[in-house]
Amino acid sequence: EEALFLTKYGSEVVIVHRRDELRASKIMQRRAVQHPKIRLLYSSAVTEVLGDGATVKSVRIKDLKTGEEHEESAGGLFFAIGHEPSTKFLDGQLELDSTGYIITTPGTTQTSVPGVFAAGDCQDKKWRQAITAAGTGCMAALEVEHYLATLSD
Repeated sequence: EEALFLTKYGSEVVIVHRRDELRASKIMQRRAVQHPKIRLLYSSAVTEVLGDGATVKSVRIKDLKTGEEHEESAGGLFFAIGHEPSTKFLDGQLELDSTGYIITTPGTTQTSVPGVFAAGDCQDKKWRQAITAAGTGCMAALEVEHYLATLSD
């Protein structure tokens, strides 16, 4: 998604991807691969950003299979390093799935621990969007209010 958005502002967007295949949805993969302003470099990583101290001029890219490096001219750099939820601090305290997302009761923000609610990117592995986070945040606030009311009854 980010690369498609950036095509509005640059003459070319180069996706430097660590793996030899994309993990995005099939439709997003197809859009990126078919976009005339997007070029993909698979099994690669940016190893150095080169410039004059104020402006990016180029990046050094390493082919992760061969170890060879080359320089690509660049007027900017945008990192999108995936969607790993920031839940490591919860290890063993809440039920997490195999990829680190907090498991909630379907249709709620309730976690495996009574009185603990989860909202947003840490529990939404499908959409991971700000609007979803705002919506589940509101759900969690309402559920917390209801939970606290049951404690005082």
